[in-house]
Amino acid sequence: MTEPAADPRLSLPLIALFKGVVYADQGNETWQQLIDAQGAISDHVAVLGLELIVDEAEGYAFLRQRPGEEDEVSLPRLMARRQLSYPVSLLLALLRKKLAEHDAGGGDPRLVLSREEIADLVRLFLPDSANEARLLDRVGMDINKAVEMGFLRKLRGQEDQYEVRRILKAYVDAQWLAEFDQRLGEYAAFAAGD
Repeated sequence: MTEPAADPRLSLPLIALFKGVVYADQGNETWQQLIDAQGAISDHVAVLGLELIVDEAEGYAFLRQRPGEEDEVSLPRLMARRQLSYPVSLLLALLRKKLAEHDAGGGDPRLVLSREEIADLVRLFLPDSANEARLLDRVGMDINKAVEMGFLRKLRGQEDQYEVRRILKAYVDAQWLAEFDQRLGEYAAFAAGD
């Protein structure tokens, strides 16, 4: 039995996708190869129980575990789920809300925030602390986690400036954000100790 010939056009985009999110603005040929071979890549990853998600308008693509159908054989989970702490979940939701507000205002498509601006977003929803340094350290750890997960990108040469990556819109969708808005009051009350 002979093996089918591998399509060399798929190698770079597939490797990049298995490593994480592929962005159009990364300045390499991988994005264009991914766009050109979308159908073949989708077919290739479907065998593994994955689906290719491409948002050309926002300029990103990633792989997601395909939801299993009732009549399908259940495959082991290939893409790991991440359990997020309350502060990181809160930070991501607030960043997503800020991104939606920024998009509604028009102008620059990139949303850039300082560490202090991010801390100000979160401050209202964390328990009161007399120790400002401790709060900033806590928010700093959460920011680092968001950077590690690819939702924030630290800007080179600009101290404590972060770009909110548009991939956040795919993970924190509008419906989830609307439900979260309803709970923000509860979170604020929790932080106040009520």
